[in-house]
Amino acid sequence: MPLYDKPLSELVVYRPALTREPDFEAYWQHTLAESAETPLNAEIERVAYPALGCTVYQAQYDGWRGARISAWYIVPEGEGPFPALVQYHGYSGSRQDVFGYLPWALQGYAIMGVDVRGQSGDSTDPQHYPGGHVRGWMTLGITDPEAYYYRGVYVDCVRAVDWLCERPEVDPDRIGVMGMSQGGGLTLAVTALDHRPVLAMPEMPYLCHFRRAVDMAVRLPYLEIPDYLRRWPQREETVWRTLSYCDTMNLAPWIECPVLMTVGLQDDICPPSSVYAAYNWIEAPKEMRVYPYHNHEIVQAHWETKLAWAHHHLKGLDTL
Repeated sequence: MPLYDKPLSELVVYRPALTREPDFEAYWQHTLAESAETPLNAEIERVAYPALGCTVYQAQYDGWRGARISAWYIVPEGEGPFPALVQYHGYSGSRQDVFGYLPWALQGYAIMGVDVRGQSGDSTDPQHYPGGHVRGWMTLGITDPEAYYYRGVYVDCVRAVDWLCERPEVDPDRIGVMGMSQGGGLTLAVTALDHRPVLAMPEMPYLCHFRRAVDMAVRLPYLEIPDYLRRWPQREETVWRTLSYCDTMNLAPWIECPVLMTVGLQDDICPPSSVYAAYNWIEAPKEMRVYPYHNHEIVQAHWETKLAWAHHHLKGLDTL
Protein backbone atom coordinates (compact mmCIF):
# COMPACT_ATOMS: atom_id res chain seq x y z
CA MET A 1 0.00 0.00 0.00
CA PRO A 2 1.78 3.20 -1.14
CA LEU A 3 1.80 6.04 1.37
CA TYR A 4 3.17 9.51 0.77
CA ASP A 5 2.51 10.91 4.26
CA LYS A 6 3.47 9.73 7.74
CA PRO A 7 2.74 6.13 8.77
CA LEU A 8 -0.34 5.64 10.92
CA SER A 9 1.76 4.99 14.04
CA GLU A 10 3.11 8.55 13.72
CA LEU A 11 -0.15 10.16 12.62
CA VAL A 12 -2.00 9.11 15.78
CA VAL A 13 0.47 11.10 17.91
CA TYR A 14 1.10 13.97 15.48
CA ARG A 15 0.24 17.13 17.40
CA PRO A 16 2.20 20.09 16.05
CA ALA A 17 2.32 23.35 17.97
CA LEU A 18 -0.62 25.69 17.47
CA THR A 19 0.05 28.76 15.35
CA ARG A 20 -2.37 31.11 17.11
CA GLU A 21 -1.58 34.81 17.14
CA PRO A 22 -1.78 36.59 20.53
CA ASP A 23 -5.13 38.14 19.59
CA PHE A 24 -6.63 34.89 18.24
CA GLU A 25 -9.33 34.62 20.91
CA ALA A 26 -10.16 38.34 20.78
CA TYR A 27 -10.43 38.14 16.99
CA TRP A 28 -13.14 35.50 17.15
CA GLN A 29 -14.91 37.09 20.10
CA HIS A 30 -15.16 40.34 18.17
CA THR A 31 -16.26 38.54 15.00
CA LEU A 32 -19.05 36.61 16.72
CA ALA A 33 -20.18 39.67 18.67
CA GLU A 34 -20.59 41.62 15.43
CA SER A 35 -22.50 38.73 13.88
CA ALA A 36 -24.84 38.52 16.88
CA GLU A 37 -25.90 42.13 16.33
CA THR A 38 -27.03 41.43 12.76
CA PRO A 39 -30.63 40.26 12.19
CA LEU A 40 -31.06 37.01 10.28
CA ASN A 41 -33.92 38.33 8.14
CA ALA A 42 -34.88 34.70 7.71
CA GLU A 43 -37.17 33.55 4.91
CA ILE A 44 -38.64 30.17 4.07
CA GLU A 45 -40.62 29.06 1.02
CA ARG A 46 -42.11 25.67 0.34
CA VAL A 47 -40.78 23.87 -2.74
CA ALA A 48 -42.80 21.38 -4.78
CA TYR A 49 -40.85 18.13 -4.68
CA PRO A 50 -42.19 14.59 -5.23
CA ALA A 51 -40.98 13.08 -1.96
CA LEU A 52 -43.23 11.27 0.49
CA GLY A 53 -42.83 11.61 4.24
CA CYS A 54 -41.30 15.07 4.33
CA THR A 55 -41.70 18.69 3.23
CA VAL A 56 -39.06 20.60 1.27
CA TYR A 57 -38.32 24.30 1.68
CA GLN A 58 -35.95 26.90 0.27
CA ALA A 59 -34.41 28.86 3.15
CA GLN A 60 -32.52 32.14 3.16
CA TYR A 61 -30.88 34.29 5.80
CA ASP A 62 -28.36 37.13 6.10
CA GLY A 63 -24.78 36.04 6.62
CA TRP A 64 -21.62 37.98 7.37
CA ARG A 65 -21.63 41.63 6.25
CA GLY A 66 -24.35 41.54 3.65
CA ALA A 67 -24.13 38.05 2.20
CA ARG A 68 -27.45 36.34 1.54
CA ILE A 69 -27.17 32.64 2.31
CA SER A 70 -29.37 30.03 0.64
CA ALA A 71 -30.13 26.52 1.84
CA TRP A 72 -32.46 23.57 1.46
CA TYR A 73 -34.49 22.77 4.54
CA ILE A 74 -36.33 19.47 4.70
CA VAL A 75 -38.66 18.54 7.54
CA PRO A 76 -40.05 15.06 8.26
CA GLU A 77 -43.75 14.49 8.68
CA GLY A 78 -45.10 14.17 12.20
CA GLU A 79 -45.00 16.01 15.46
CA GLY A 80 -41.84 17.87 16.41
CA PRO A 81 -39.71 19.12 17.82
CA PHE A 82 -37.24 17.18 15.70
CA PRO A 83 -33.50 16.71 16.05
CA ALA A 84 -31.74 18.61 13.26
CA LEU A 85 -28.62 18.41 11.13
CA VAL A 86 -26.74 20.99 9.07
CA GLN A 87 -24.62 19.80 6.16
CA TYR A 88 -21.88 21.92 4.56
CA HIS A 89 -20.54 21.11 1.10
CA GLY A 90 -17.12 20.65 -0.46
CA TYR A 91 -14.87 23.29 -1.99
CA SER A 92 -16.14 25.04 -5.13
CA GLY A 93 -19.40 23.08 -4.96
CA SER A 94 -22.91 23.68 -3.70
CA ARG A 95 -25.58 21.97 -1.64
CA GLN A 96 -26.72 18.63 -2.98
CA ASP A 97 -29.89 18.11 -4.92
CA VAL A 98 -32.82 17.62 -2.57
CA PHE A 99 -32.74 13.86 -3.11
CA GLY A 100 -29.38 13.60 -1.35
CA TYR A 101 -30.88 14.81 1.94
CA LEU A 102 -33.94 12.55 1.95
CA PRO A 103 -32.31 9.66 3.86
CA TRP A 104 -31.84 11.94 6.86
CA ALA A 105 -35.34 13.44 6.67
CA LEU A 106 -36.87 9.98 6.41
CA GLN A 107 -34.91 8.96 9.52
CA GLY A 108 -36.69 11.71 11.45
CA TYR A 109 -34.23 14.61 11.21
CA ALA A 110 -34.87 18.15 10.04
CA ILE A 111 -31.97 18.64 7.63
CA MET A 112 -30.47 21.85 6.29
CA GLY A 113 -28.05 21.94 3.34
CA VAL A 114 -26.21 25.25 3.12
CA ASP A 115 -24.64 26.92 0.06
CA VAL A 116 -21.25 28.48 0.86
CA ARG A 117 -21.00 32.14 -0.11
CA GLY A 118 -19.78 32.92 -3.60
CA GLN A 119 -19.12 29.34 -4.69
CA SER A 120 -21.28 27.48 -7.20
CA GLY A 121 -24.55 27.63 -5.25
CA ASP A 122 -27.03 30.44 -4.71
CA SER A 123 -25.42 32.21 -1.73
CA THR A 124 -24.03 35.64 -2.52
CA ASP A 125 -20.72 37.23 -1.55
CA PRO A 126 -20.78 41.05 -1.67
CA GLN A 127 -17.33 41.52 -0.11
CA HIS A 128 -14.43 43.38 -1.71
CA TYR A 129 -11.11 41.67 -1.03
CA PRO A 130 -7.75 43.47 -0.87
CA GLY A 131 -4.46 42.19 -2.22
CA GLY A 132 -5.56 40.30 -5.32
CA HIS A 133 -5.96 36.55 -5.48
CA VAL A 134 -5.34 33.52 -7.66
CA ARG A 135 -7.99 31.08 -8.91
CA GLY A 136 -10.52 29.85 -6.38
CA TRP A 137 -11.26 31.27 -2.94
CA MET A 138 -8.31 30.32 -0.71
CA THR A 139 -6.45 33.60 -1.27
CA LEU A 140 -9.37 36.05 -1.22
CA GLY A 141 -8.42 38.72 1.31
CA ILE A 142 -5.34 36.78 2.37
CA THR A 143 -3.35 39.92 3.18
CA ASP A 144 -5.69 40.95 6.01
CA PRO A 145 -7.27 38.73 8.70
CA GLU A 146 -10.16 41.17 8.97
CA ALA A 147 -11.01 40.70 5.30
CA TYR A 148 -10.14 37.03 4.77
CA TYR A 149 -12.76 35.02 2.90
CA TYR A 150 -13.13 32.18 5.39
CA ARG A 151 -13.84 34.54 8.26
CA GLY A 152 -17.13 35.33 6.57
CA VAL A 153 -17.74 31.72 5.58
CA TYR A 154 -17.33 30.50 9.17
CA VAL A 155 -19.78 33.12 10.42
CA ASP A 156 -22.29 32.25 7.68
CA CYS A 157 -22.14 28.62 8.78
CA VAL A 158 -22.62 29.45 12.45
CA ARG A 159 -25.66 31.50 11.48
CA ALA A 160 -27.20 28.39 9.93
CA VAL A 161 -27.39 27.11 13.52
CA ASP A 162 -29.00 30.42 14.51
CA TRP A 163 -31.59 29.87 11.77
CA LEU A 164 -32.40 26.35 12.96
CA CYS A 165 -32.73 27.46 16.58
CA GLU A 166 -35.49 29.87 15.56
CA ARG A 167 -37.57 27.13 13.95
CA PRO A 168 -40.43 25.96 16.23
CA GLU A 169 -40.29 22.40 14.87
CA VAL A 170 -36.59 22.00 15.79
CA ASP A 171 -35.25 20.99 19.20
CA PRO A 172 -32.36 23.45 19.73
CA ASP A 173 -30.70 21.04 22.16
CA ARG A 174 -30.41 18.32 19.50
CA ILE A 175 -28.52 19.85 16.58
CA GLY A 176 -25.61 18.22 14.76
CA VAL A 177 -23.35 19.46 11.96
CA MET A 178 -21.53 17.52 9.27
CA GLY A 179 -19.78 17.70 5.92
CA MET A 180 -17.09 16.30 3.66
CA SER A 181 -13.79 18.04 2.76
CA GLN A 182 -14.45 21.81 2.97
CA GLY A 183 -17.71 20.80 4.64
CA GLY A 184 -15.71 18.87 7.20
CA GLY A 185 -13.52 21.88 7.92
CA LEU A 186 -16.61 24.05 8.30
CA THR A 187 -18.05 21.45 10.69
CA LEU A 188 -14.95 21.76 12.88
CA ALA A 189 -15.05 25.56 12.74
CA VAL A 190 -18.73 25.78 13.67
CA THR A 191 -18.43 23.44 16.65
CA ALA A 192 -15.37 25.34 17.87
CA LEU A 193 -17.05 28.75 17.58
CA ASP A 194 -20.55 27.73 18.72
CA HIS A 195 -21.27 25.22 21.46
CA ARG A 196 -24.93 24.65 20.64
CA PRO A 197 -24.30 21.70 18.27
CA VAL A 198 -24.07 18.47 20.24
CA LEU A 199 -22.52 16.36 17.46
CA ALA A 200 -19.92 16.92 14.73
CA MET A 201 -19.30 14.49 11.86
CA PRO A 202 -16.51 15.88 9.66
CA GLU A 203 -15.26 13.64 6.85
CA MET A 204 -11.70 14.03 5.49
CA PRO A 205 -11.75 17.69 6.58
CA TYR A 206 -10.15 20.53 4.67
CA LEU A 207 -8.88 23.79 6.27
CA CYS A 208 -6.64 21.94 8.76
CA HIS A 209 -3.00 22.85 9.54
CA PHE A 210 -2.42 24.98 6.46
CA ARG A 211 1.38 24.84 6.59
CA ARG A 212 1.54 21.06 6.61
CA ALA A 213 -1.21 20.79 4.00
CA VAL A 214 0.61 23.12 1.61
CA ASP A 215 3.82 21.12 2.07
CA MET A 216 2.13 17.78 1.38
CA ALA A 217 -0.87 18.28 -0.92
CA VAL A 218 -0.44 17.08 -4.49
CA ARG A 219 -3.67 18.51 -5.91
CA LEU A 220 -5.73 21.67 -5.55
CA PRO A 221 -7.10 23.59 -3.73
CA TYR A 222 -4.35 23.96 -1.09
CA LEU A 223 -1.97 24.64 -4.00
CA GLU A 224 -3.70 27.96 -4.57
CA ILE A 225 -1.66 29.29 -1.63
CA PRO A 226 1.82 28.61 -3.10
CA ASP A 227 0.49 29.82 -6.46
CA TYR A 228 -0.23 33.15 -4.79
CA LEU A 229 3.14 33.21 -3.01
CA ARG A 230 5.01 32.62 -6.25
CA ARG A 231 3.52 35.91 -7.43
CA TRP A 232 3.96 37.70 -4.09
CA PRO A 233 6.85 36.04 -2.19
CA GLN A 234 7.35 39.17 -0.10
CA ARG A 235 3.90 38.61 1.45
CA GLU A 236 4.62 35.15 2.86
CA GLU A 237 4.67 36.15 6.54
CA THR A 238 1.43 38.10 6.12
CA VAL A 239 -0.24 35.15 4.36
CA TRP A 240 0.60 32.65 7.10
CA ARG A 241 -0.53 35.08 9.77
CA THR A 242 -3.90 35.56 8.08
CA LEU A 243 -4.42 31.84 7.58
CA SER A 244 -3.66 31.11 11.23
CA TYR A 245 -6.94 32.73 12.33
CA CYS A 246 -9.01 30.30 10.23
CA ASP A 247 -6.87 27.18 10.69
CA THR A 248 -9.15 24.59 12.28
CA MET A 249 -6.13 23.11 14.06
CA ASN A 250 -6.02 26.34 16.07
CA LEU A 251 -9.79 26.21 16.65
CA ALA A 252 -9.94 22.51 17.56
CA PRO A 253 -9.20 22.88 21.31
CA TRP A 254 -12.46 24.85 21.66
CA ILE A 255 -14.64 21.96 20.45
CA GLU A 256 -16.79 20.50 23.24
CA CYS A 257 -19.19 18.09 21.49
CA PRO A 258 -18.51 14.50 20.39
CA VAL A 259 -16.67 14.27 17.06
CA LEU A 260 -16.75 11.45 14.51
CA MET A 261 -14.02 12.06 11.91
CA THR A 262 -12.65 10.18 8.92
CA VAL A 263 -9.27 10.13 7.20
CA GLY A 264 -8.13 8.50 3.97
CA LEU A 265 -4.51 7.43 4.14
CA GLN A 266 -4.19 7.86 0.36
CA ASP A 267 -5.66 11.37 0.47
CA ASP A 268 -3.48 13.74 -1.58
CA ILE A 269 -5.89 16.70 -1.37
CA CYS A 270 -6.34 16.83 2.43
CA PRO A 271 -3.17 15.07 3.61
CA PRO A 272 -3.66 12.67 6.54
CA SER A 273 -1.16 14.55 8.71
CA SER A 274 -3.14 17.78 8.32
CA VAL A 275 -6.32 15.98 9.37
CA TYR A 276 -4.65 14.42 12.41
CA ALA A 277 -3.10 17.78 13.34
CA ALA A 278 -6.61 19.10 14.01
CA TYR A 279 -8.01 15.86 15.40
CA ASN A 280 -5.27 15.44 17.98
CA TRP A 281 -6.01 18.88 19.43
CA ILE A 282 -9.67 18.01 20.07
CA GLU A 283 -10.19 17.34 23.76
CA ALA A 284 -13.87 16.39 23.49
CA PRO A 285 -15.01 12.74 23.07
CA LYS A 286 -13.92 11.69 19.60
CA GLU A 287 -13.33 8.82 17.21
CA MET A 288 -11.31 8.65 14.00
CA ARG A 289 -12.38 6.17 11.35
CA VAL A 290 -9.32 5.34 9.27
CA TYR A 291 -9.70 4.24 5.64
CA PRO A 292 -6.27 3.04 4.46
CA TYR A 293 -7.21 2.51 0.80
CA HIS A 294 -9.23 5.66 0.18
CA ASN A 295 -8.10 8.89 -1.41
CA HIS A 296 -10.19 12.08 -1.03
CA GLU A 297 -13.64 10.60 -1.47
CA ILE A 298 -16.92 9.82 0.24
CA VAL A 299 -16.76 6.41 1.91
CA GLN A 300 -20.06 4.67 1.31
CA ALA A 301 -19.40 2.20 4.12
CA HIS A 302 -19.23 5.14 6.56
CA TRP A 303 -22.96 5.86 6.21
CA GLU A 304 -23.88 3.20 8.75
CA THR A 305 -21.52 4.69 11.32
CA LYS A 306 -22.91 8.20 10.79
CA LEU A 307 -26.45 6.97 11.25
CA ALA A 308 -25.51 5.17 14.46
CA TRP A 309 -23.78 8.26 15.86
CA ALA A 310 -26.67 10.56 14.93
CA HIS A 311 -29.24 8.22 16.46
CA HIS A 312 -27.19 7.93 19.64
CA HIS A 313 -26.30 11.58 20.19
CA LEU A 314 -29.39 13.27 18.74
CA LYS A 315 -32.11 10.72 19.58
CA GLY A 316 -30.66 9.01 22.64
CA LEU A 317 -30.84 5.56 21.06
CA ASP A 318 -28.49 2.73 21.99
CA THR A 319 -26.86 2.40 18.57
CA LEU A 320 -23.15 2.60 19.43
